[in-house]
Amino acid sequence: MNEDIQFEHQQKELQALTQLFKEELEILGEDTERDGLLKTPLRVAKSMLTLTRGYKMDALAVLQSAKFKEDYRQMVIVKDIDFFSLCEHHLLPFYGKAHIAYIPNGYITGLSKIVRVVDIYSHRLQVQERMTTQIKECIQKALNPLGVMVVIEAKHMCMQMRGVEKQNSITTTSDFTGAFTRSETRSEFLNLIGHNPLAGI
Repeated sequence: MNEDIQFEHQQKELQALTQLFKEELEILGEDTERDGLLKTPLRVAKSMLTLTRGYKMDALAVLQSAKFKEDYRQMVIVKDIDFFSLCEHHLLPFYGKAHIAYIPNGYITGLSKIVRVVDIYSHRLQVQERMTTQIKECIQKALNPLGVMVVIEAKHMCMQMRGVEKQNSITTTSDFTGAFTRSETRSEFLNLIGHNPLAGI
């Protein structure tokens, strides 16, 4: 998408953010008039608007736009969904994969819509725990399935670049409803996605 078209309805936000990031660079001691930084505040402003575009999107409407009646009552899984998000505590990235399953109760949705739900919630200032629950609740509300389970595994730059500076730690979160409250159903899902990060729960 052409950048001018992408941001044409956000000129007020773009100008305000550009000025804000210019002031931040100056506070840090940089010369915002030097060649390398002349366009940096604008670039960062555009980047932030892109990384937080999920605020202007309705995940529930996305699922309901592709809701189909179907008599299928076995597990539907979309796994290894790549995502990138921003931690709301430090505005540093966290990134990883989401694995999602639901058991239909008369209705299914387009598989790409599940991926879009992850995209919408990850493109907001987030914590991994909340994002996990938001995805689960959205699918539950849109489809009223027999159960939903969401597992998210992520690396957090706030732990890698600052603070404890641990490079290889992975954070795993999960949330589930309905049929997935049974341990055997959870185990089936975890086996089908190819690993069992939640062994013993």
